[in-house]
Amino acid sequence: MPRDTFEKQVHDLENTLLEMGTRVERTIEAGVDALKTRDRALAESLIARDAEINRTRYELEDRTYTLLATQQPLASDLREIIAILLIAIELERIADHAKNLAEIVMHMGDEPLLKPLIDIPRMADLCREMLTQSLDAFARRDAEAGRSVCARDDVLDQLYQQIFRELLTYVLADPRTVNRALSLLFAAHNLERIGDRITNIGERVIYAATGRLEELNVEHQPRFD
Repeated sequence: MPRDTFEKQVHDLENTLLEMGTRVERTIEAGVDALKTRDRALAESLIARDAEINRTRYELEDRTYTLLATQQPLASDLREIIAILLIAIELERIADHAKNLAEIVMHMGDEPLLKPLIDIPRMADLCREMLTQSLDAFARRDAEAGRSVCARDDVLDQLYQQIFRELLTYVLADPRTVNRALSLLFAAHNLERIGDRITNIGERVIYAATGRLEELNVEHQPRFD
């Protein structure tokens, strides 16, 4: 395969990946919006759209395997293709966590929220910012920008722990609130896991840019899950 044709195929893979990332970012927003407004129609739409993201992930995976098998790329080309493959897998899993938010809405039915949502939307906003940052870092092959995602994940973990403690006070005060508290805790847990997946993307950015494997997602504080 001529070099320019090979480069075009890799470029097309990257464009598909970044477009997938934009769609996944929207699923995070839609999931939390559905939870805030108890919008079952929005939740159902998000669950249905998850299949499209799954298809994109497997399409990207198939294309990367074909390119690896037929062209046997080396050095930076190989790192770039592998990074695209691994980031696509992380994006698909992020979308799964966002879909879980919609499923929580469906499970809750008409049951009222235990409390106004404050920190959960903050977590969602931070997740979206982190995802945008990590994908922009990949597009620019900016290892430092990818590395900085880790620090923001620490803030996300702190918000999750804060939510856990707050919900625990509700349950201790009135055990009848346990189901509603668990619904919000599961929502926060999915957002916390999204942050971990985004940190994994930051690691792939560093690998693509430098060839080094770095573990950014190291726990600094005890978890409550």
